[in-house]
This record gives sequence, structure tokens and C-alpha cells, in this order.
Amino acid sequence: MSASAPARSIEFHNTTLGATIAVLQAAEPATLADTLHKMLGGMPDFFNGEAVILDFAAVAQIPSRIDWPGLQSLLRRYRLQPIGVMRLGAEHHEGARRAGLALIDPAQLTARPPAEAPVRPAPPPEPVPTPAPAPAAPAPAPAATPTMFVDRPLRSGQQVYARGTDLVLLGGVSPGAEVIADGSIHCYGPLRGRAIAGALGDQAARILASNFGPELVSIAGVYRTFERGIPEAFAGGPTLVRLTGTDHTLNLEALKLD
Repeated sequence: MSASAPARSIEFHNTTLGATIAVLQAAEPATLADTLHKMLGGMPDFFNGEAVILDFAAVAQIPSRIDWPGLQSLLRRYRLQPIGVMRLGAEHHEGARRAGLALIDPAQLTARPPAEAPVRPAPPPEPVPTPAPAPAAPAPAPAATPTMFVDRPLRSGQQVYARGTDLVLLGGVSPGAEVIADGSIHCYGPLRGRAIAGALGDQAARILASNFGPELVSIAGVYRTFERGIPEAFAGGPTLVRLTGTDHTLNLEALKLD
């Protein structure tokens, strides 16, 4: 990456419609490739075929000709399916269309149905004495989503997703396996593979492992890989991973369990 390139040229955000938004700060495939490699550890199968929309609002200098095939090939390498663009200058619209990308209105991603027009109330009827109604029974509290427990070891290539809840792993995670939770992840066996907590953006989610040694950890989209190995203070030991500070830095902390 050149000295003038942004430190992180691409970030990913979820939307209410199920698509992922890739917020770009550069439009050159080579610059984005370097950032993706650092973010995801060069793992081409990190994503799972998610649809992605490219947001160009933060790109300071868009080249006169955008390398659409290069961008699409790069994203597909990480199993992302580019479907559209938004906040892109009109001079590039035709090129995006030829690349098979839809022009997305950002308002469509947060649109809500319009409110109904007010209706003039009818005149109230003459009051008629009626017996006092019996007190209504309190509405039952909504049931919480139960924690997902996995009591078997996860082998290479296996994936578990705890949708809307925490994930508790009793048998450990092997290298090449992947565990994902919308809440926190608790691993009471060896944690290798990839652990992704707060998958829908919960910055309070945490990852706790009694035997720490993953390939990648992520909380609310903030990633850290361990291509050069686990720091000695945490390797094989009980460790807590969480976001700290106003800048949401991914932090490792040794746990004292005795």
C-alpha cells in the first residue's frame, strides 16, 4: 500500500435488508486487496456468499475509469457477491450498469412505510353506563432466545452460527472451523479456527476461551488475525477478547480462573 493510501480502505456494515455494505475509501483493486488481506488474514473463504453493495461516498479520488472487473473479482475471491453501488458519481453510472451492478438509493436501505393520513374522528356517541371492565391480564414477557450449546468438537471446515444469542462451546474448535454468534462466544475447549462474535454489530459482545489459539477473532466487524502466532502472554491460556475505548479497539486480556 502506498504512503498516501488510507490505513483501512474498506469497512463492512450490515443493513436491515440483509445485504452487506462495503464502505470504500479507495477504488483501486490493489489497494483494497492489501487491506482485505490484512483484515481477513488472506482467507478467501471468510464470507459465505453474502450480497454486498459498494458505497463510494468516502472515496476521496475516484479514477476516471473504475476497474469494475477487478473489483468484482477481488470481492468474489472472498466469497462476496457484488450486487450494486451507491453514492457514485453520475459519470460512472453507465460503467456500473455494464458491470451488472444496480444503482442503489441509500434511502432504500432504511426506508419505512409512510405514515397513514390522519382520519377525522367521528363525533363521540352519547355515553351509556356500562359495568367497569375486569382488569386486563398482564401480557406475558417475550421469551429470550436460548443460548446455543455445542458439546461436540468442531472439525476443520465445520461452521456454527448462533443467531440472535450467545454460543457456548464445550468441545473446542479445530483449525479451519468457524464459529459465529450474534452475542458472545464462550469456549471451554481449545479455541483454534475463527471466532466471530457480535456478528450483527453488538459492540458489547465478547469472546472467552480457556485455551486461546485462534486463527482470527472478530467482534462487531473489528478483526484481528494471528499469522505470526498468538502473543506469548495469551497462547494456550484463558483469554478474554473485547472492544475497549471510544475507538473500539480489539483488546486481549488474560483471565485468572483460579
